[in-house]
Amino acid sequence: MDSCRIPANASKCSGNTMECFMVLSTQAQKISIGILCGLFGTMCVFENSLVLYLIFSSPGIRKKPSYLFIGSLALADILASIIFVCSFVNFHVFNEAGFSKEVFLLQLGGVNTSFSASLSSLLLTALDRYLSISRPSEYKLLMTRKRAWTALAMLWLTCAIIAGLPLLGWNCCTLDSACSELFPFVDDNYLVGWICFVVVLLGCIVCAYAHVLWRARQHVAYMEKHQAQAERQTSRMRMDVMLAKTLAMVLAVLMLCWSPVLVLMIYSIFGRLSDRLRKVFAFCSTLCLLNSMVNPIIYALRSKELFSSLRRVLSHFRRQLKAPEESPEAESTHKSSVIETVCEDTRAM
Repeated sequence: MDSCRIPANASKCSGNTMECFMVLSTQAQKISIGILCGLFGTMCVFENSLVLYLIFSSPGIRKKPSYLFIGSLALADILASIIFVCSFVNFHVFNEAGFSKEVFLLQLGGVNTSFSASLSSLLLTALDRYLSISRPSEYKLLMTRKRAWTALAMLWLTCAIIAGLPLLGWNCCTLDSACSELFPFVDDNYLVGWICFVVVLLGCIVCAYAHVLWRARQHVAYMEKHQAQAERQTSRMRMDVMLAKTLAMVLAVLMLCWSPVLVLMIYSIFGRLSDRLRKVFAFCSTLCLLNSMVNPIIYALRSKELFSSLRRVLSHFRRQLKAPEESPEAESTHKSSVIETVCEDTRAM
C-alpha cells in the first residue's frame, strides 16, 4: 500500500491510509448504507435499462438527436450506479482495503466519468432543446445525427480524460501533497478542479434551461394568439414546450441531489471536516443514485413518445402471456372440460 500524507483530522488512524476514510463506525450505519445503495442502485439500473430499450427499439425515437442525448444520460446513470454501488459498498460496508492505489483510482475514475457524462448529457440536451425552440426552421440542418454522435463521443472522451487524471499521476502520492479529507489518494488541487468543472457544467445547464423556458413561454403566448394557424407547427411547439418542462424537472432534481455533496466537497477544501460531517457526506453520496433513479420516472411520466413506446411494449408482453391460454391445445382442453361437466350434470339429473 502506498503511504501518502493523510488528512489532519485523521491523524489518529493507523498507517493504513485507506482505513482513515472508512467513516461508518456502527453496524446500523453500514446496514443503512447497504440498503440504500442496493435499493437505489437496482432501481436505477432497471429503469435506465428500460429507457435505453424503449429508445433504441423504436426506429422513430432513436433517429431523433434529443433521445440520443437522453440515451447517453441513461447509459451514464447505469454505469455510475454499477461502479458506485460496487465500490462504495465494498469500501464502506465490508471495509475492503486490500486493493492498490491504482485500482482505487480506476474505480473513482469510473464513477467520476459516469457522473460527469450524466451532467454533460443534460447540457447537450438543454442546448438541443434551445436550438429546437429558438430556431425551429433550421433545427434539422443544425442538429443532425452525425453531429449528435460526434458531440457524444467528444463528451465521453473529455469526461474520461478529466476523471483519469489522478490515475495518470495527478494524485497526492505522486505529488507528495496533502490528500483530500473525503477521497483517498486524491489531491486537493485536483478536487478543486473537478468541483469547478462540475459547477461550470451546472451553470451552463441552468443558463441553457433559462433560455429554453423563456422561449417556451414565448411560444405558449404565440400559440394562444395564433392557435387557428399552422396546426402542425403548433403541435410541434407543444411537444418542445413539454420536453423543455420535463428537462427542467430533471434539472431541479439534479440540483437537489447534488447540492449537499458539492457543498461538503467545497467545505472540505477550506476547512476541516469532523467525523460526523464525513459520515453525512457518505450518506449524501447516495443521493446521486437517487437522482439517477428519478430521471427515468420523469421521462415515463412526461414524454409522450417514451410513454407510448412503453405502452406498446407492455401490450406486446401481455399478448405473449395470453398466447398460451388461447392456443389450440388450451382451447380443446377447455372444451373437453366443458363436455365432461355437462355429462356429469346430465347423470345427476
